[in-house]
Amino acid sequence: MKTTRMLGSAATVAAAALALSGCAGFTGGGNDTTEGTLTFTTWSSESEQAAFEQLVDEFEAQNDGVTVELNVVPYDQMFTNIDAQLSAGSAPDVFRVDYGNLGVYSSQDQLLDMSPYVSDEEIAQFTPAMWEAISYNGTPYGVPHQTDVSALLVNTQLLADAGITDLPTTQADAWTWDEFAEAAATLKASLPADTYPFVYNWQLGGTPRWLSWLFQADGRLLEEDGVTPAIDSAAGTEALDFTRSFFENGWVPPTSSVKGATYADAFFTEESVAMAFVGSFVVPDIENLAGFEWTALPMPVDERGATDLGGNALVATSGTDQPELAAEFLKFMVEADNMSAFCAATNELPTRVDIDPSSIDFAVRPDVMPVFVEQAATIQPSDVEQLTSRYLAPIAVSMQDQLEAAFVNGQSTADTLANLTSAIRQATGS
Repeated sequence: MKTTRMLGSAATVAAAALALSGCAGFTGGGNDTTEGTLTFTTWSSESEQAAFEQLVDEFEAQNDGVTVELNVVPYDQMFTNIDAQLSAGSAPDVFRVDYGNLGVYSSQDQLLDMSPYVSDEEIAQFTPAMWEAISYNGTPYGVPHQTDVSALLVNTQLLADAGITDLPTTQADAWTWDEFAEAAATLKASLPADTYPFVYNWQLGGTPRWLSWLFQADGRLLEEDGVTPAIDSAAGTEALDFTRSFFENGWVPPTSSVKGATYADAFFTEESVAMAFVGSFVVPDIENLAGFEWTALPMPVDERGATDLGGNALVATSGTDQPELAAEFLKFMVEADNMSAFCAATNELPTRVDIDPSSIDFAVRPDVMPVFVEQAATIQPSDVEQLTSRYLAPIAVSMQDQLEAAFVNGQSTADTLANLTSAIRQATGS
């Protein structure tokens, strides 16, 4: 679910922030590694690329005779390329994958089983939810490198002009759905006709982020068995009715639906919306591009708080001819010092229990990052199970079609939920 753009001038900031020290915690990275070359393919923002480059340099410095060839590609080409390379037997040794797509590869024996390379003590260094995210049928296929979640960014001047000054800052005082709708209606009445109250970040591969609303309503996409559809429910109806109202009430730009071609943060930095749901990983880009004062608020709550499971794992392909070296590289990347430095440089969040996110010296806008840190705590294990399901990718294709029909073409809530149920049954074989 993570999509990044090469924007801004964050590379300089990242390079300054990424001061790598010793290799504490997750073991690996010694000087006794045999010589060899690893290929590592990823997409990245500018700050992420700078961070990856420094980590690669550090790994090479610690392992004489080892070379890591870093290949950065656009996100929209990443998995098309990986799929073709896997079919042709020419896949990279290591690649980056978002948690939502990981199950597609791990369920087809395309990734290196990390079980022989990690101990129970090392596994315990990760949050259980994130270790679950990289596992399939109890087997780990990679390492959870980082995570990021969405929160609500607001243009403080536009909200103040509309008389909205009492802004929530924590989960305890987050807006309810009704309060959020009231704020949107107030903004609608205050803003110029070509400026909208908010935009949601479900465009360009982000369709599964709609599930945050379903989870906030305490609903489910799949039953606990992981295959039976659960979306056609009272919670599903509530979530779909509410999100349909975004378009019916003119609260969001008409071109910002799930098949829109513009990212949510672009609407925000161009000041065509007053508020935007975005992930923490775009904070550096927004700070660089926004010519106005802004801050972050928690996402609205209904029955409970929820957000999306952003972020990515690092995996090795099962066909690598250097599995030990690939596994050592993966373990090096998630050592505590290295993970902390990467997250500080990129405004992302750690996946280890021994790293306190509040202690990270984030490179850009550290004042807003506590909102994202607290928002991450709203993710429940059941959310993770559904968001990392191996069926999510095909379900998301149908979800995009059905949500577009509901938001833009007037398809009823009942028909949309029924169609989604059929699509889930087809994907899971249930």
